[in-house]
Amino acid sequence: MNSLSVRVARWSARHPWRAVAGWLVFVALCLGAGSAVGTNSAKTADYRVGEAGRAEALAAEAHLERRAAEQVLISSRSGGALDEGAARAAADDLTDRMRRLPEVAGVADPLLSKNRQTLMVEVALKGEERDAKDKVDALVAQTSAVQKSHPGLLLEETGSPSVSKGVDKQRSDDLALSEAITLPVTLVTLMVVFGSVTMAGVPLLLALSSIAAAVGLSMVVSHVSPDAGVGTNVILMIGLAVGVDYTLFYLKREREERARSGGRLSSEALVELAAATSGRAVVVSGLAVVASTATLYLASDVIFSSLATGTIVVVLVAVASSLTALPALLVKLGRRAERRALWRAERGKPARRVRGGTSGGRLWNALLRPAARHPLATLCVSVVALLALVVPLAGLKITEMSRDTHSRDIPAMQVYDRLNEAFPEQRVTHQVVVRADASRSPEVGGALREVARRAAADPLFTDASRIRSSADGRTSTLELKVPYLGNSDEAYDSLDRLRDDFLPATVGRITGAEYGVSGDVARYADYPAHQNGKLPLVLGALLLVTFAMTVYAFRSVVLGLLGVGLNLLSAAAALGLLVLVFQGTWAEGLLDFRSTGSIGSRVPLFLFVILFGLSMDYQVFVVSRIREAVLAGVPTRQAVLDGIRSSASVVTSAAVVMTTVFTSFVFLHIIEMKQMGFVLAAAVLIDAFVVRVMVLPASMLLLGEASWWPSRPGRRSTAAPEKRSPSRPAVDVR
Repeated sequence: MNSLSVRVARWSARHPWRAVAGWLVFVALCLGAGSAVGTNSAKTADYRVGEAGRAEALAAEAHLERRAAEQVLISSRSGGALDEGAARAAADDLTDRMRRLPEVAGVADPLLSKNRQTLMVEVALKGEERDAKDKVDALVAQTSAVQKSHPGLLLEETGSPSVSKGVDKQRSDDLALSEAITLPVTLVTLMVVFGSVTMAGVPLLLALSSIAAAVGLSMVVSHVSPDAGVGTNVILMIGLAVGVDYTLFYLKREREERARSGGRLSSEALVELAAATSGRAVVVSGLAVVASTATLYLASDVIFSSLATGTIVVVLVAVASSLTALPALLVKLGRRAERRALWRAERGKPARRVRGGTSGGRLWNALLRPAARHPLATLCVSVVALLALVVPLAGLKITEMSRDTHSRDIPAMQVYDRLNEAFPEQRVTHQVVVRADASRSPEVGGALREVARRAAADPLFTDASRIRSSADGRTSTLELKVPYLGNSDEAYDSLDRLRDDFLPATVGRITGAEYGVSGDVARYADYPAHQNGKLPLVLGALLLVTFAMTVYAFRSVVLGLLGVGLNLLSAAAALGLLVLVFQGTWAEGLLDFRSTGSIGSRVPLFLFVILFGLSMDYQVFVVSRIREAVLAGVPTRQAVLDGIRSSASVVTSAAVVMTTVFTSFVFLHIIEMKQMGFVLAAAVLIDAFVVRVMVLPASMLLLGEASWWPSRPGRRSTAAPEKRSPSRPAVDVR
């Protein structure tokens, strides 16, 4: 009864106004500090991986890097034949306007499509490729001005910067929709659990304040670990889930103790009891999520690092809120309820019943009956069912989600499709980068011309090419065009042809030459390869961390191994279900997506890491209740059944909240976020309603006392004396 969680809760309970005020000041300071320092966004160089990344670095050092570009299409407004004279006049006007902009590095000569229906003007932008989207508005304004001057023509703009800006706006709109769905459903769920708007509002308000503080802190932390633009997304998704869960665990235990005490314990004593049990579980769960999420840093990827940072920050803040502000709020609400109960007692009215029973209800008794009566059969059937969901995992295809997978609701993507249709020869560009001694410049130039000649004779390439050299003559680049979309098999085949055949036979024979191929397709190919190379390291560390945290929490090697096995099973089953749904086309209309025939390269690793962490919430909470009973002398079999029954309602509520949060991301347009939301929601449901209700109790019932090996918790008791206050009447905290 003197652990850190208890000491903090005791202080907060005795000084509730100070604790609440301190929490609000902390949130304000976090937001203020974040606003003051701003967000340090990741740079283009932070995203470089594999051969494509090395080639981009070589080109950047020689100032030959590819620049972000916008394409302006000029066509007839009526859709008929293009008036080439009028179109070229508009192109000249546009070129003149664009060249005067400080954001523009250069404007290419107008290019007429082969069907003579569209004229294209390409505008290259200055500066970082990642910053180009912030400069688009100036270009769009000039395009609009030319459009007004030439009403008979249609001017449309697209390009990577425009698409990125459109994706950001769509993501922002999607998150607003997600919040509009999640918050009301979460509030209703909590009202069902507690029967009170006030008590339901406490978890929600604490979760939202934790999210606000985490957003501010993440901006500060971004100056150590750059933000890849996904930090806020993950803070919202994970913060609401764990913030409500941690508060829910604490609240439910306080309700149970209040119902059990029948008014004999003060609000301060009840808070201490909850802190000694559920408070400790919250701390262990939070540390488990932090430790497992930290393994993402081993992926050596700025996006995963950003995801890890956001998750770690919001989880730590959520744990802090449940240990400090929550006990203070519970004491204030408890005292108010005590006064109300006293008022009712003085007037001879019966005290209202406090919600918080531990029986678990008929539903959970029915669900637990198979495991209780036939543990072996229940275990076998449950595991076979989960393994059946794992089967589709054999056909898993992982790819990097490219620009071609973005939603066509984005205007720039609609123009992008028309660009690809009018200029198929411009669809993909490979950039070959070679660095060698300046004395070998003629030899390098000859080798690159030979590569261009071979490519021109290959149907995978067009006959268009361009060679550039740096001022010092040490670095040269060759740009080759491919008439296929970036996510097509032909585009990947052309990359393989370059890397495996053309370059080794030409540039590869130059002594001391460094070379590589960059470009969008090279990035799409190298990123999954990079992740696959890091996957064993991350998963190995994840399994080790999960095992260590479980052994630390329960002093049991058996439970550590069981926890790792159950997490692997539920994660694999959820991933198999994801493959079944998203790699096929049968669910496209149901979930509003267009199948790419693959799973986003970041989804599997993100699932394993986040699910392993979140599963510890249920594992710690449920097994803590079981171990608590065993320590008090209850036989393991009875402790298992009673512990799961007593935690059933809170696990259900927590699972519903988490599932609601994650399911809301299925409504997003970005396919990778949609997949992440779906797989996490599926994983939570599988973990809460199959693993923790069927597999875990059946396993522990079969293991019996061996579950606690090498410790023997049944031989000792840690029952703590209660702080009683007999004079206090039964209270109503609803």
